[in-house]
Amino acid sequence: MAPKWRELADRLAERIRAGEWGAGERLPHIRELVEAGEGSKSTVHAAYRALEAEGLVTSSRGHGTVVREQAPLKRLGVARYDKAKWRDGDEVAFAADRVASGRTYRRGDQTQTVERLPAPAPVAAALGVPEGSEVYARARLVKENGRPTHTLTSHYRPEHVEGTRLVDPSPGPAGRGGGFRVLYDAGYEIDHMREELRSRPATPEETARLQLAPGEWVVELHRTAYTADGTAVEFAVGVHAATRFAWTYDFRVPDSAKPEGEGR
Repeated sequence: MAPKWRELADRLAERIRAGEWGAGERLPHIRELVEAGEGSKSTVHAAYRALEAEGLVTSSRGHGTVVREQAPLKRLGVARYDKAKWRDGDEVAFAADRVASGRTYRRGDQTQTVERLPAPAPVAAALGVPEGSEVYARARLVKENGRPTHTLTSHYRPEHVEGTRLVDPSPGPAGRGGGFRVLYDAGYEIDHMREELRSRPATPEETARLQLAPGEWVVELHRTAYTADGTAVEFAVGVHAATRFAWTYDFRVPDSAKPEGEGR
């Protein structure tokens, strides 16, 4: 059973997300909630501190506890993979999202673990290897201002990444340009990729890791990156807090009826 302060924090969070208090509006004073029977002073104080840690409110002397503006991060689609960003520059994909959102980022906003493990069926199928054969899994946790936004686990065939920065668990991107630049330097230039999105309720483990409210949903991303000859060099699974992102796609509309080269 959750402690009383956690239960109160969850109830208040639901009311904030439902729009009962809008951005910039003040929540009731601690005394008001105590008098309303929501708990002791210490319980209400702990609940407000939890809401602040989760990025829902801010607290200050003279202003009380105020609902924060909840502008979601832009999660770019095609534009986040522009080669000018990672091949010729130093803007990795998650940083491109922050720049597009007008937000700051630090190297330490991304941490990771790296392990070599048997490929489960979906990973094996995506990478074109036998199920159970060894692959590298690079699991990242990405935060903004100390608050988790998403996880992303990339899987690689060992012969593509052995000895590179992609198997280094140090915090931050894998050097200048990130993982795609590492693959490029190793002779595996990304030519095209496939992304699949699905939404679902978060698991208990995801709820804890991403600091979600009970019952909150996530968006699960499956991304497979290929070289020009069709070799799959990365299969990534991302789990994003659904309320913290706005997904943006801007791309040229295909017209397969046109002969190649027409209209260019």
